[in-house]
Amino acid sequence: MERPTRRTGLFLVITGAIFWGISGTVAKKLFQQYAIDVNWLVTTRLLIAGFLLLTVQFCGRDHSQILGVWKNRSTAVQLIVFGLLGMLAVQYTYMASIKHGNAAVATLLQYLAPVMIIIYLVLRKQTFLTRQDMLTVSLALAGCFFLLTNGSISQLSVSTPAIVWGILSGLALAFYTLYTVPLLKQYDSLVIVGWAMVIGSFALSFIHPPWQMDFSSLTIAAYLYLVFIIVFGTMVSFWFYIESLQSLSPKETSLLSSLEPLVAVLTTVFWLKEPFGFFQWMGTACIIGMILILALNKQSSSKDNQPL
Repeated sequence: MERPTRRTGLFLVITGAIFWGISGTVAKKLFQQYAIDVNWLVTTRLLIAGFLLLTVQFCGRDHSQILGVWKNRSTAVQLIVFGLLGMLAVQYTYMASIKHGNAAVATLLQYLAPVMIIIYLVLRKQTFLTRQDMLTVSLALAGCFFLLTNGSISQLSVSTPAIVWGILSGLALAFYTLYTVPLLKQYDSLVIVGWAMVIGSFALSFIHPPWQMDFSSLTIAAYLYLVFIIVFGTMVSFWFYIESLQSLSPKETSLLSSLEPLVAVLTTVFWLKEPFGFFQWMGTACIIGMILILALNKQSSSKDNQPL
């Protein structure tokens, strides 16, 4: 297979990040205008996107891995755990936070995951607390304060359920990131993520089967929103992100993927007309700044990140 050019890699990662950011706002539109159930949307999104990813793997890559991942008992158990506590947890908590709040707040809270990972690794004594860590944690805390209070200590500008689900989304993403590393060393990303999506959708189907839906209440616009979320906001965005790593470094890909929260904020404010105060913009800037610092320094040498 011919290696993609750098220009192609830039196009893929930027497009994927934009799709990710827009899909959260589109989901909020479905919740508001069409009263779509969160359980149904997550189940359907994961099921269809998972099968699409596995189909891409079957048609264009090593298709023997699709069933091969299940032949090792230890790997199979890891995959099931990842599907339930990683993939399903990330998708459900994120969508629940959007439903109770908005896509901008949900996305920004989810991007606290890198800070949670830093704290976990320090507590496990697997890394030292560096000056960069102190800066990113400080930016994250300041960002959350401004974002959730809009500068007023007396009252929250975002509903409590949205905050709780958003923080849980960040925790789930931190687990997702840490737990998946051994699996991705053995199998293609499309295999692991595709099966994880299918596993997550199968589990949630017991709560809300995808066929139990009043489709008569949906308009053509609603169907187009669903297609965008499932195909572009889930399947294509992840595929593009993975493909971009063929021609870009992980540091560059991580940096460019930070466009997601920015897109989520902009589409929430200007498309859905959600109010966003001055201090919330300050909070947004803090959290995006934290993401950029982490991305820019992801591959920095150890001498640049000495312990305090």
